[in-house]
Amino acid sequence: MKILIACEYSGTVRDAFIKAGHQAISCDLLPTDVPGPHYQGSVFDILDDGFDMMIAHPPCTHLAVSGARHFKAKQADGRQQEALDFVQRLLDADIPRIALENPVSIISSRIRKPDQIIQPWQFGHGETKATCLWLKNLPCLEPTNMVDGREQRIWKLPPGKDRWKIRSKTFQGIADAMAQQWGNLL
Repeated sequence: MKILIACEYSGTVRDAFIKAGHQAISCDLLPTDVPGPHYQGSVFDILDDGFDMMIAHPPCTHLAVSGARHFKAKQADGRQQEALDFVQRLLDADIPRIALENPVSIISSRIRKPDQIIQPWQFGHGETKATCLWLKNLPCLEPTNMVDGREQRIWKLPPGKDRWKIRSKTFQGIADAMAQQWGNLL
C-alpha cells in the first residue's frame, strides 16, 4: 500500500508502515527527525498523489481542550477556525482510508465525534494520553498489550525547547498497531 503519514516529523508511524512492507512517506513543514522518505512542505502539495491510506496528525495547538483557556483569543483572531478548516480538508481528502488523530479537542463538537479514543497503556506504554481517532473505512484499533503503570508522565515534563515535540510524538506501540492492523486490509 502507498501510505501518507501527514503532519509527522518524527518518522515513527512512517517507519512502522515501512517495516510492515508498505511504501510510506511522512510529510511535515519540519524536517524529519530520522532519515527516511519525507516531504518537507505542505501536505496539500502531495495529497492527491494516489495514496491508498493517510494517517494524519494535524497540529492540536488551537484545538485541544487542554488549552481551552486560550480559545476566546484563538476564535477572535481566526486561528481556531483555520485549524478546524485544515482538519476538515484532511478528512475530506480523496483517499480511500483515513485515520486522523488528535487529543481530546473541539473537533468532536465542531466537526464530529471521534470513532475511537485510545490510550498508550493499551499498546504497551504505561502512560495515559487520551488520543482520539476519526476513521474513514478503517476499523477501530484493537489493544495489543495492556500494561499497568498508568501515569501522566508525558504531561509532567518540565518546560523546555523540545517539550512540545516529545509530547506530540506517537507512541511506538500505537504506531506498530496501526501498521499491523490497518496495513493488512488490502
